[in-house]
Amino acid sequence: MEESRLDKYNKALSNFNANFDNISVEKDLKNIQNSFSANSQQKIYKKILNLIDLTSLNITDNDEKILALTEKINDFNNIFQDLENVAAICVYPKYTSLVKESLESENIKVACVSGNFPSSQTFLEIKIAETSLAIRDGAEEIDIVMNLGMFLNGDYEGLCDEIEEIKSVCKEKTLKVILETGSLESYSDIYKASILAMYSGADFIKTSTGKEKKGATPESVYIMCLAIKDYYKSCGRMVGIKPSGGIDTVNDAVIYYTIVESVLKEKWLNNRYFRIGASRLANQLLAAITGRETFYF
Repeated sequence: MEESRLDKYNKALSNFNANFDNISVEKDLKNIQNSFSANSQQKIYKKILNLIDLTSLNITDNDEKILALTEKINDFNNIFQDLENVAAICVYPKYTSLVKESLESENIKVACVSGNFPSSQTFLEIKIAETSLAIRDGAEEIDIVMNLGMFLNGDYEGLCDEIEEIKSVCKEKTLKVILETGSLESYSDIYKASILAMYSGADFIKTSTGKEKKGATPESVYIMCLAIKDYYKSCGRMVGIKPSGGIDTVNDAVIYYTIVESVLKEKWLNNRYFRIGASRLANQLLAAITGRETFYF
């Protein structure tokens, strides 16, 4: 009898150790924090600024607000000449063409959320159509939410099929899959969700939408980094990491930078494989770098 697809996904998961001891995780993170003070310096703040996906995902968004944010990015290097700009600007799909037409820097990626963000609870056909339209309008990166209902119900086939089909639409464009780790029940679930997302074609795995009460945590990012490391050892494909949700301070950002540095090492410490979703953080970083309060973004 032909192996069922569910067995296929369970077999894939069986190649990885998804069992974690809470005490061991806490101990590992405590050891990583020993490197934290060494990264609390302007050189690192500048690197982190270049990892940020500057985001506007508000119910009050309109053309004027998105255009004003884009112009801030366009003018950034005229005002902060010795700094590298943010990595990307992320908006709702309807604003993709506006950003694409207005953005002047080729080094800034146009990203958008898709697939019925932030719930992911709609027809797959709509998710595919929305993604296709966003790419048509110039999106270079697509952020979608993993179907949590399917994952928690053990429907790995349905979950992976959705991600694979959306990735087939993205083709060479970057696909970021949001796990919404605050709604997952254990470290094991975070690890399994990470593996399944990567197995299905995710180019990045991301913690949160920022729309739920619990966003990124050091524990969730640490587990996701372990999954990325194990996946890379298994197949040789580098997948990016994006902590997002509730990252408000420079210290928060340095903690996540230090975790990625400790687990994934230097190869991941660039915006091709490491992003931070935290728009409010940009001004905090600028203040820490320049030594004066700023509300530029």
